[in-house]
Amino acid sequence: MRFEAHRSALGVAETAPRLSWRVTAGPSWRQAGYELMIDADVRRVDSAESVLVPWPAPPLTSRERKTVRVRVRGVDGTKSSWSEPSVVEAGLVRPADWQAWMITPHGDPAPLVRRAFRLPSGAVSARLYVTAHGLYRAEINGRPVGDEAFTPGWTTYRRRLRYRTYDVTDLLRDGDNVLGARMADGWFRGRLTFLEGKRNVYGNRLGLLAQLEVVLEDGERVVVATDGSWRSATGPILKADLYEGEHHDARLEPPGWSLPGFDDTDWLPCSPNEFDAGILVAPDGPPVRAVEEVAVREVITSPSGRTLLDFGQNLVGKLRIKVRGPAGTVVTLRHAEVLEDGEPAVRPLRTATATDSYTLRGDEAPESWDPMFTFHGFRYAEVTGWPGKLDPDAVKAVVHHSDMERTGWFECSDPLLTRLHENVVWGMRGNFLDVPTDCPQRDERLGWTGDIQVFAPTAAYLYDCAGFLSSWLKDLAADQTPEGIVPMFVPWVDINRSRGEVTPYAGWGDAAVMVPWVMYQRFGDREFLRRQYSSMRGWVDGVTSILGTRGLFDEPAAQLGDWLDPAAPPEDPAAGATDPILVATAYRARSADLLSRVATLLGEEADAAKYADLAETVRQAFRDKYVRQDGSLLGDSQTGYALALEFALLADDRERRVAAQRLVEAVRSKGHRIATGFLGTPLILDALTRVGAVDDAYGMLTQTEPPSWLYAVTMGATTIWERWDALLPNGRINPGEMTSFNHYAFGAVADWMHRVVGGLAPGAPGYRVLDVAPHPGGGLTSARTAHVTPYGRAEVSWRRVDEVLFVDVVVPTGTLARVRLPGRAEVEVGPGRHSFECPFRAPADDPGVLDATR
Repeated sequence: MRFEAHRSALGVAETAPRLSWRVTAGPSWRQAGYELMIDADVRRVDSAESVLVPWPAPPLTSRERKTVRVRVRGVDGTKSSWSEPSVVEAGLVRPADWQAWMITPHGDPAPLVRRAFRLPSGAVSARLYVTAHGLYRAEINGRPVGDEAFTPGWTTYRRRLRYRTYDVTDLLRDGDNVLGARMADGWFRGRLTFLEGKRNVYGNRLGLLAQLEVVLEDGERVVVATDGSWRSATGPILKADLYEGEHHDARLEPPGWSLPGFDDTDWLPCSPNEFDAGILVAPDGPPVRAVEEVAVREVITSPSGRTLLDFGQNLVGKLRIKVRGPAGTVVTLRHAEVLEDGEPAVRPLRTATATDSYTLRGDEAPESWDPMFTFHGFRYAEVTGWPGKLDPDAVKAVVHHSDMERTGWFECSDPLLTRLHENVVWGMRGNFLDVPTDCPQRDERLGWTGDIQVFAPTAAYLYDCAGFLSSWLKDLAADQTPEGIVPMFVPWVDINRSRGEVTPYAGWGDAAVMVPWVMYQRFGDREFLRRQYSSMRGWVDGVTSILGTRGLFDEPAAQLGDWLDPAAPPEDPAAGATDPILVATAYRARSADLLSRVATLLGEEADAAKYADLAETVRQAFRDKYVRQDGSLLGDSQTGYALALEFALLADDRERRVAAQRLVEAVRSKGHRIATGFLGTPLILDALTRVGAVDDAYGMLTQTEPPSWLYAVTMGATTIWERWDALLPNGRINPGEMTSFNHYAFGAVADWMHRVVGGLAPGAPGYRVLDVAPHPGGGLTSARTAHVTPYGRAEVSWRRVDEVLFVDVVVPTGTLARVRLPGRAEVEVGPGRHSFECPFRAPADDPGVLDATR
């Protein structure tokens, strides 16, 4: 049983949470209905639905807790046993439920706050509701509350501030207790963006809002909330910044500061402040957690004599050390993604120093430490000041990201392609840390809308990111201007030197329409569309209000276009081979078309007609401006043809055939090397596949000469690079400023690998129907992909033996699959495991007459 997108349903915002379950049954079984037991009340429903079914009971009130079980009934009358009980508990759903004040502590940069209190005996349950302006780590009686990191995360703080709910029953005791917290700047007050000195974006004072509610045996509720009675002091953290790192002096830690009996008379009282509880929201998705430890692969001595640790994987997180030495010894840790001339390459970090330090207390036993309020993107770490000989087992890299469930896998007979897919996974892990960032290491780490717009299909396959992206889309809507314009990144931070300008960048702002559409297709949740509908309309209407009756997206002139096309010089990433206005106009048509479809799904017929008309108007403007009389496109670029074909911008079969032929010629003329940027790359292989040039698509995918996907793999990449040649063939780093070695945008190719190489795609929203259609090629002899759909795990695997193709398909209960294999008619199969074989011949070198109308 699952409630909405929550893996843990403690403190949810939804008062009528929709329910989902997965059934495992025989291949002929079909659900005819279900029963829901909510506490002792049983509701019977005749329905075959099992995903996001309506809550059948009265709405939950604040703090209300319900235990839910489900039993399903087949069309043959058989009933399952009851599921294991699952619990849902509402958070504080009304602003009036909050008694706490937002308190400002004294002490910088990372203060400690505490409150001592007494409890009578007989406590049966306790919940802590807490959030902050800045970051917090709560403690009760010297023990940590929860295992989350970087809480409460980064939202559009002035409009949405997340709080979390913790069950702290087991941390309390009869009599004296202490509730405390460590605090730091985080996104609220720390450095943000690539503008030096950009701090205090949301405020210059930290704040803590906490409300502990304890229920006694007799039903009495004891509340301990932040107010002026809380006390604060400077702690052992001398500096804590997401970009610059954390510096901790263990000698300054007040022993027992969060335990009863600690003398806090020298601490200063906190200052209570007015706060609008109406902006508080419960989380939609999972928190950030430490999810994995990575050991040192190799200890390296650099040419200059530095001690370097290689973890063998570019990852995101921090180092955990165990060290023993004299008091006052300072161990310094500096992070880098790559080496250049054998030394840590820190130029790509720009102004982010990414350096941590720990000053030892001088204990007899080894001291264990890892920074609490910073994270880094790195493969290598430089260690200085280590007392004695450095044992590599004393240092671990601790991987952090939002704790989403893994749902997608891929492997094939080509180890380079399998490694490429693994690089995509690591790129997503590193950049899905509370918000979908562009990069995790330099002075940026922002939620760029264009990056997630192209990557969303891949993300939704690899991980259950429904709750994660639901939260981010709410911030996107909150950050739209009154005219509906979507900023380049979300949460938005003004980078225009306080002018407050927000420019409509096509392909970036279109995330408002395209990401919800992908979420609907992959998770089957129409409420995604309904909730975001006004935001989607706002973007499309906002652009229309700027452009007036013109179809072309030609004002303002500045557009990011096909960002980081290989033709763009290092100093100008937007100056690629494709006219930025062509790209922008294509995206405008696409968003209008999708919005028309969304309006139809939501029953908004007038809007559906309006946006369908707008889409056709823009298509016509595109054709008038960019389609030559012979059917070719101005510029003859790979991205231009891919957009025209994939976004259905061309008028007839003649234009599509010409575009198809010119696309293939453009790809072959480059020797199947990449000639696309952020917006063209996710479309190029699909465009080739659509027109029957699958072998050319494989030629691009398996190319190892730069620029190509596999070039980075051959150069030792373990994540996806921002530039195709971020590392040059001679081992030098590209001289451009945009040289992140962990940037997932070009990893959008994994979606094609899942759907076309592996052969698994959604045939209906939420995978209620599976499209199984593998396209073997590229010399591959086998491939396998699996995805945990809302109904259960689906798999497709195939292998070639001589000229015979063997395909195995697993279809989860509650779904069916349409299977299309070479030389065979389409067949429809139900749940279970199915095996097929058919004759197979590799595609010809020349696709011949291209079918561009499919």
